[in-house]
Amino acid sequence: MTGPPVRLLVLWCPDWPVVAAAAAAGIAPHVPAAVFSTNRVVARSAVARRSGVRRDMRRREAQSRCPELAVLGVDPDRDARLFEPVAAAVEELIVGVEVVRPGVVAVPVSGASGYFGGEDRLAELLLDHVPAKAGVECQIGVADGLFAALLAAHRSVRVDAGAGAEFLAPLGIGELNQPGSDRTDLVDLLRRLGLRTLGAFAALSERDVTTRFGVVGLVAHRLARGLSDRPPNRRRPPPELSLVERFDDPLDRIDAAAFVARSLAERFHAVLAGSGLACTRLGIEATTANGEELARVWRCAEPLTAPGIADRVRWQFDGWLRAADGIRPTAGVVELRLVPEETVAGRSLQLGLWRGGTGVDGSLDPAGEEQVLAAERAGRALVRVQGLLGPDGVVTAVLAGGRGPAERVRLIPWGDVRPDADEQPWPGRLPAPSPATVYQRRIPVDVRDVSGLAVRLDERNLLTGAPHLASVDGSHPRRVLDWAGPWQVVRRWWARDDGGPFAHMQVLLAAVDEQRVDMAFLLLGRLGDEHNPPQWTIEGKYD
Repeated sequence: MTGPPVRLLVLWCPDWPVVAAAAAAGIAPHVPAAVFSTNRVVARSAVARRSGVRRDMRRREAQSRCPELAVLGVDPDRDARLFEPVAAAVEELIVGVEVVRPGVVAVPVSGASGYFGGEDRLAELLLDHVPAKAGVECQIGVADGLFAALLAAHRSVRVDAGAGAEFLAPLGIGELNQPGSDRTDLVDLLRRLGLRTLGAFAALSERDVTTRFGVVGLVAHRLARGLSDRPPNRRRPPPELSLVERFDDPLDRIDAAAFVARSLAERFHAVLAGSGLACTRLGIEATTANGEELARVWRCAEPLTAPGIADRVRWQFDGWLRAADGIRPTAGVVELRLVPEETVAGRSLQLGLWRGGTGVDGSLDPAGEEQVLAAERAGRALVRVQGLLGPDGVVTAVLAGGRGPAERVRLIPWGDVRPDADEQPWPGRLPAPSPATVYQRRIPVDVRDVSGLAVRLDERNLLTGAPHLASVDGSHPRRVLDWAGPWQVVRRWWARDDGGPFAHMQVLLAAVDEQRVDMAFLLLGRLGDEHNPPQWTIEGKYD
């Protein structure tokens, strides 16, 4: 048993065995049909269900209730073969697809939901895309863990994170007996013991369940509690996908390396694509004629195309061959290795359907194509700069935890995984709205009250006077039209050298003349006393 459940999206095709059997036999959807095993119903169509055909019903009784019922046999190979187009349609949008069984696929949603704009948006895209591509109806559910996500798909609901146990509690105990689980005897015994719901079963202690029902009962008990016994089985790249190229004439010129990189990248990309993979972290390793070993790993924001691989090989050679003395290799490269350090399954590029304009047939219109190409060119340019300046040479900003606006911005190197924004509560956080501009170098400001005295905080953290005039960086004093605060900033209380305590204050300063507008600032003040005057600085500006 492993840790907490992975948040999954499950796509379920109802009554898949009978859907596949009817399709193989050429039976129209309006004809009632059922699949039988050992003369009992194991799956039936919606039309047959409305006629009174039930699961586990004998064939004679089923035909007596529905005389026109089409009788079909069980064929797992047929079900799996006909389900492949459905799995492929899902994989066109999301990587990491796991076929749980014919009729059910599960995928982790942590990355895809952020890419497509949320779990609800992702589900909408799949509900439109899969029927159009595979020609079958489907339902989608999202929850923590495969068991809860599957039951959510049966009801077409999205269960909030951490609410799996509450969702499962009122459901019947028979839900434990999913196809392939072989829990019929356990479910019958639980019913005889009076445990009618998953919540009643989950309320038992794990020790008692294990003692009475063994391993089978323990697994079922974990599922009833909203836990999971394993994450989905993601595909792993085999080691033979690495590509090695040896040269009789050592490569010591950038133009020669660029020529080699193009053909090598196309071969490398074709090998990965042949295995249904795309590279997201590319290892470039080289050996020189003097035996020097060179290596660099390139992390990419999106799966690499063949031109993207060629660009990185060429840029890396450029960095190696033009390095300073003592760092530059002493001989040309005689062996080059491309290693897929990290791969994703599915299509080589998982482009969002919202990128650019689309035509009636779903293809990108010229404006949309130009937008995608421009984004790819910009991405290559940023990686090129990163190759010259190092990984930290190009960064993007993400929201992080903190109380002040400067603390809430975190810089992430281009291509690294962008963490989710920290939305946890922070006591003492500056109230909204946040300033549009946060200064890297704080600007000093002198705040005075109507009597001309410096404004500071007293022992109760209140201002000693209402702000009346403020002089920014020694400029002419400007009238304070309005102000709010102060909000004391509690940080590094354990450090004696923090220079605090501090406080935030918002002020609206009048314009210098009629040609300029009034301006609002966020001030950060270090609280002073009778002997040390307060020091106010401008931390940010509001638009």
